[in-house]
Amino acid sequence: MIFLRIFSLTLFFVASIYSQSNEECLGCHSEKGFSIKHGVRIKDLYVEEKELKNSVHKDLDCINCHQELEGTDYPHNAPLKPVFCGQCHEAEEKMHSESLHGQAVKKGDPLAPSCKDCHNSHNILSSKDLNSNTSPLKIPYLCGRCHREGAPVQLQRDIPQNRILENYTESIHGEGLLKKGLVVSANCTSCHTSHFILPHTDPRSSIARKNISKTCSKCHAEIELVHQKIIKGELWEKEEHILPACVDCHQAHKVRKVFYELGLSDKECLKCHIKPDLKSKDGRSMYVEVSEILFSAHSKIACAQCHTEVSALYKRPCEGIKEKVKCGNCHEAVANDYLKSKHGQLFLAKDENAPYCTDCHNTHKILKRSDAGSEIFPMNVPKLCAKCHREGEKAAKRYKGEEKEIIKHYTESIHGKGLLKSGLTVTATCTNCHTAHLELPAKDINSTVNPKNLPRTCGKCHIGIYQQFTSSIHYIAKTEKKLPTCENCHSAHTIKRADQDIFRFEIMDKCGNCHQEIAKTYFETFHGKVSKLGYAKSAKCYDCHGSHNILPPENPYSTLSRQKVVSTCQKCHPGATRRFAGYLTHATHHDPEKYPYLFYSFWFMTFLLIGTLSFFGIHTILWFLKSFRERKEYEKEIPKTKYLIRRFEIFETYLHILMIISFLSLSITGLSLKFSYTNWAYFISNLLGGFKVTGFIHRISAILMFFVFFSHLYYLFTKKRKEYGNIKNLIFGKNTMIFTLQDIKDFYYTILWFFGRGEKPKYGRWTYWEKFDYFAVFWGIAVIGSTGLTLWFSEFFTKFLPGWLINVATIIHSDEALLATGFIFTIHFFNTHLRPEKFPMDTVIFSGGLTEEELKLDKPKEYEYLVQNNLIEKYKMGSLPSYKMRIVKIFAWTALSIGFFIILWIIYAMIFAYK
Repeated sequence: MIFLRIFSLTLFFVASIYSQSNEECLGCHSEKGFSIKHGVRIKDLYVEEKELKNSVHKDLDCINCHQELEGTDYPHNAPLKPVFCGQCHEAEEKMHSESLHGQAVKKGDPLAPSCKDCHNSHNILSSKDLNSNTSPLKIPYLCGRCHREGAPVQLQRDIPQNRILENYTESIHGEGLLKKGLVVSANCTSCHTSHFILPHTDPRSSIARKNISKTCSKCHAEIELVHQKIIKGELWEKEEHILPACVDCHQAHKVRKVFYELGLSDKECLKCHIKPDLKSKDGRSMYVEVSEILFSAHSKIACAQCHTEVSALYKRPCEGIKEKVKCGNCHEAVANDYLKSKHGQLFLAKDENAPYCTDCHNTHKILKRSDAGSEIFPMNVPKLCAKCHREGEKAAKRYKGEEKEIIKHYTESIHGKGLLKSGLTVTATCTNCHTAHLELPAKDINSTVNPKNLPRTCGKCHIGIYQQFTSSIHYIAKTEKKLPTCENCHSAHTIKRADQDIFRFEIMDKCGNCHQEIAKTYFETFHGKVSKLGYAKSAKCYDCHGSHNILPPENPYSTLSRQKVVSTCQKCHPGATRRFAGYLTHATHHDPEKYPYLFYSFWFMTFLLIGTLSFFGIHTILWFLKSFRERKEYEKEIPKTKYLIRRFEIFETYLHILMIISFLSLSITGLSLKFSYTNWAYFISNLLGGFKVTGFIHRISAILMFFVFFSHLYYLFTKKRKEYGNIKNLIFGKNTMIFTLQDIKDFYYTILWFFGRGEKPKYGRWTYWEKFDYFAVFWGIAVIGSTGLTLWFSEFFTKFLPGWLINVATIIHSDEALLATGFIFTIHFFNTHLRPEKFPMDTVIFSGGLTEEELKLDKPKEYEYLVQNNLIEKYKMGSLPSYKMRIVKIFAWTALSIGFFIILWIIYAMIFAYK
């Protein structure tokens, strides 16, 4: 107890030092149930803190209104005096005090409304807030608390039961406000004012007979220009500049659309204008088709309401007409927009090609937009705009280098097809984007198609996309930088379906317009290369980065953020893991600091490729020059014996044929991906059935290559091992494929022979270049095969390997394959087929053997060995039949031709077509 007393005294002491704040007041008043007994009544003193913070008085302190509490301690005395709002709202307080309501308050009438009865006590909201009691939509209900039929004010004050609220609800004003939500429609305060409410008998009243026209004219501006000049046979203005009171014709609360029989009626106009041959002085037809008027949107509007210059003072009432009909008399907002538009500016400049209201809406046959026969019916709008904007028409001639064939492009677009072919009237027409009356060029900041405003314009239909776009890094409203908008990606009039292949291909170039360096790296990846080959389903820019919700990767909501990147990859790669997502999507091998693994892998493979081809290229050139000088020796006709000396078993021949097929297939399909930027790559890929088929062929060929390789190994360690006795003799024996000291000597003496410094070496069964070719297959299978499998089953390998190894594997696989292809179709082709002593083709691998003279010339040491050991008879075999030889040569020449084409393709791709 002592502690509580000390704590209470401390609180009072602190409160006495610091000035009062809302927190102090709400310490008590924010407790539900807080009340005080006031006479016989219990008065609720609870204040909802949330309401107070949302009110227009949120920046005020309690004591600003309850001034008698200023400087007092709490708990304060109660009850308090009523708050005097006039201390801040002096003008409103003065008007209220003089009004009927204020006079009733002064008389002490308990039903008299005070400020808080209309505005509330603490949750006072702006009249613009739809939740406010004083918002236009709620005014009738607010006033209706007292003024509706049967309310206490009417019953206790004996006010006549004239159904004020009920009549208003059924009036044109009430329907506009309460049924259609037109907040600009007149409500109680529009006519009676908010605070200065007086009876119509008071000359100061806004509804006094003298003032009523001024009150109505606040909304119905220049009403005298809209009304007929003569009504019911009487002049509209009986006295000059003195209008009749509005309530003479329109009952105060029962205002309706009223149509009067005119003194200057349509019948008077049609006496002349019904004649088909009636023409104006300048030759224009003045004939009016009555049926057009009867079925038009203006069917209930008289001629004199539009042609306001007609006058009964003239012999011919229309003599005084000097200007076109001013549609703005009724359609003021539309007319204002039109005059601001490009069309209106041309009209004001008296441009003869400027369109006027009647050019689009017709003159007398004005139909509603919902009428299918109307020129402004959605399906007819493109045709209407085409009158001027079709190529060659008056508007199109003004474009001066801007977009051409606008109408044609729109017709072929997704919007045009939806509208004109599918009949979807909700799809975008010209007016949906450019507006109906406020058309402005795109460079105008107020134009709906200005880059700043275009997203909002498109968002009227594509609201979900607009909401995404406003949060993206491309949202132009957030910066003054030049950023892409809807038009940059989707174009203005040639908009395509986003799920069509052509759009998926085009989007890469459109992204590349801004992100040029990134686009280059994309086209070096698998995704980019297959896209170049016409494969639409590979990942495009927006598949990874998002389309409208593009965010920087560090943003957790980005599709490439650490939280979401795996799920983004899994859209195409279901087995993707965190390691898989470590793949470097836009990495380049030109940056040693950022991507060292790629940089050093690339240059290692580059040096290997250049070094290998350079070394053997020089070797080949020297060989060719030497052979060319000694060509006469080779041109001697070699006797054609009826038998051959076997060099290869039939199994080895078949394996080599399969090797040729698989290698050529791998080369063609692989190079089409590597050189996807060339026309040849696109042509070959499509010739084979598209990239998907090309990729399938590549993988099947790889499997075939593996089959050939492992079949050869099996053949070696089964049949050949028996032939050589054991594995040691097979590997290290006389005819070993392993490089020996003799091979080094042969190479040395061959170089001397090239330069004329010695005799040509006597080669044995296998030469050093044949051994190199042989072991190149082992190297290729190991390197190309392992990296190829890594790329093929990337989801599996990245379960335990980092994602950047995919990038390294791509470089190694591609460059090693290029090395193998280049070597086989140049160095290997020369060594086996193109050197003078073998030209034009060596068929030994297909026939399995060669003549005795050829063996003596090509492999003298091997021949000597066979002779010395009496093995010639053992290896004799018959020649292939002529028809088989013909088939062999066709196959061989086809393979050679394809190889030559591939070499030309490589040269073209790397020198002439590479960008």
